[in-house]
Amino acid sequence: MNIPLLLTVVFALAAALLAYVVIDAGSAAMAQHRAQFTQRARVQLRDLFLFFDPAKLYLANLAAMAMGAILVYAITDSVVLMLGSGAVLFFMPPWAWRFLRHRRLLKVEQQLPDALLMISGGLRAGVSLSVALQNYVDIAQPPLAQELELMLREQRLGVSLDDSLGHLARRVPTQTMSLVVSAVRIANETGGGLAETLERTSHTLRSKFQVEGKIRALTSQGKLQAVIVGLLPVLLIYILSGMEPEAMSKLWTTYVGWATLAVIVFLELTGIYLIRRIVSIDV
Repeated sequence: MNIPLLLTVVFALAAALLAYVVIDAGSAAMAQHRAQFTQRARVQLRDLFLFFDPAKLYLANLAAMAMGAILVYAITDSVVLMLGSGAVLFFMPPWAWRFLRHRRLLKVEQQLPDALLMISGGLRAGVSLSVALQNYVDIAQPPLAQELELMLREQRLGVSLDDSLGHLARRVPTQTMSLVVSAVRIANETGGGLAETLERTSHTLRSKFQVEGKIRALTSQGKLQAVIVGLLPVLLIYILSGMEPEAMSKLWTTYVGWATLAVIVFLELTGIYLIRRIVSIDV
């Protein structure tokens, strides 16, 4: 009996079985991740009023991960940087959604004062709130026009004004929108002058935005310092790599160098976070 041949066959079968298990588990994990990604992306895209297939977005994310990782490896010849770039691109869709949502909410807040004045003018002219809102939607620009149009469509389907305002406040979860919704609800329940309420709310929001603009101007120097302090170590590493490439190469090719880079990145992010928290003032 040929023992080495038997051991070779057993080892090959075990390796094939292990490969099958790994592939099966990987396929199941990929299918689960794809389902979660598409379901989450569908909700997030709907919040942004963007309507395209989430499955195509998932494929685009995978393609970007592969192309980005290959490009970084071709430039740096570093497996660590390749894996790091792939991880960054893997988490890019949630970051992009948060950025786009923040920008959308900020745009809504910027449009609110003028919108309230226009709606107040329509109410003073004698039209109803729904007609005043529709007149504003017809001439206004997104994103506020989209939110108000959706609120009007809900009312046409039988949703009460109070419920549609609540839905608007949940879609736009900002202090400014909460203030507007509360003002409209109070004026509607107490029978007060809605036009005067909207006009006073518009002036209040304008004053609030002016104060926030002054604070942003005063704290811009601190934010710039955070950027400069964060870029200094990166610039220093680049200069030293050009002056002493042999010594700095250990930073990219050894475990000690990788640990040092991890510590540098952690301290960089911590410093930037602390500086931004210090200069972040809520009005």
